[in-house]
Amino acid sequence: MNVRLSSAQKIAVLNSADIFTIMRDILLRENRIRRNQEHFWVIGLNAASKILFIELVSLGATNRVEVKPAEVFRIAIYKSAIRMILVHNHPSGSIKISEADRDLTDRMIKSGNMLAIEVLDHLVITEDGYTSFEDKGIMNELKQSGRYELIDKEKGWLQEMKVEAEVAKKMREVAISLKKANVDIEAIKNATGLTKAEIKRLSID
Repeated sequence: MNVRLSSAQKIAVLNSADIFTIMRDILLRENRIRRNQEHFWVIGLNAASKILFIELVSLGATNRVEVKPAEVFRIAIYKSAIRMILVHNHPSGSIKISEADRDLTDRMIKSGNMLAIEVLDHLVITEDGYTSFEDKGIMNELKQSGRYELIDKEKGWLQEMKVEAEVAKKMREVAISLKKANVDIEAIKNATGLTKAEIKRLSID
């Protein structure tokens, strides 16, 4: 689910404190029940480190959330992000990095390397504070380690996902061009394979 950003939040990211400020505001938008669930967000950045999008990828239980590389990287490919920052919250109030957090981050780093999308940082946040993998030196440690290596099956899934996402992106670009030319929605649907609802949502600005 895409997170709506204010103009003040569409910034060039300078440090982890910038990210925490934005993500705490987003977390606090949720009601108390939802804040007691783990959220996993992906922040996509362009070459100038400006925020392109923030996507809520997964919503889990009070102490865990399931995330797969395809879920994390598909939106990044579609929206042309070349860097990303991972963020998840700990409803317990602890900002301690767990072994599961490290393993997940390592997996995402390796997946990003294959797709030429750099994972810059992973923040563990609460309503009151945060821990940054980058600030702690853990990102560099994981990048240099052989702790996690992608197996051939995972590489195949990621490559297929990349091709699918790029095709979908191209079809949306075609649909936008046709929409600008005032082509009938039914004709756009037949030409691109997109649904009428998807076509109506496309912005031509």
